[in-house]
Amino acid sequence: MQTLTLEGYMAADPSILSAQGSSKKRASFRVLETTRYRKADGTPGERTTGFNCICFNEATTENYIEPFARKGSRVVIQGHVENDTWTGKDGVEHYDLRLIVGDIRLKNRRDRVGREDSQIDAGVQEQSGGYDLNDDIPF
Repeated sequence: MQTLTLEGYMAADPSILSAQGSSKKRASFRVLETTRYRKADGTPGERTTGFNCICFNEATTENYIEPFARKGSRVVIQGHVENDTWTGKDGVEHYDLRLIVGDIRLKNRRDRVGREDSQIDAGVQEQSGGYDLNDDIPF
């Protein structure tokens, strides 16, 4: 199996789909990754590659992708590559590679989580019962 780690930005909001028989949720989205390089003559160049990604893990889809992932979100994805084939309306067979998501990290969640953590810390300090945690230890 081929494992791929990809860091890039979401090209659009994810598409959340439900399976017909089981109604399990899955997420489908596209991630863009840009590589910058220098050409032989010294001029800078860049190449952007798009990756079709699909996440079959229902918990990941409901708890992370659906509420937090948006167009432009920075993501780090680890998964395996699969070949997808289909026949178009014109009768021509098409091929595409897609990344089946095994693990996803949303880089833009830190700000939102940081605010929640500061609210939790503030609540803990209020409940400390009058002890000042910044006082020097007496021994």
